[in-house]
Amino acid sequence: MSTKTPECWASDPQSRALRIEASPDCSLLLPHDHFLFSELTNDGKEQRLRLMFDSHEVVVRGHALRRLETVMQRQELSFIAAVANAARSLAADNQPAILEIVVKEVGVADQAAPESPE
Repeated sequence: MSTKTPECWASDPQSRALRIEASPDCSLLLPHDHFLFSELTNDGKEQRLRLMFDSHEVVVRGHALRRLETVMQRQELSFIAAVANAARSLAADNQPAILEIVVKEVGVADQAAPESPE
């Protein structure tokens, strides 16, 4: 069994987009140019980082997420993925650990073609 710390995020000063691995079967690239704002909240036990883009809302639930917020502020956050349950215990206390990522498309109603009258 590997004792390597799980990689749930990466930063790259040359990054032009954030790659989100929402699940093993689904990934998404969102350009940094489309980033609008972030909101970090703490309920004492876990943190919630909300990243708003022009077309998508990304909600990250986990621990030590302030570092991700700071890297996103510099537009250097290049990758995020949830950590598998088995690997969560390997993450150091001060290292970010992403427990869940939820991605939701926003503005779909505004982008949809109007229905034709019957």
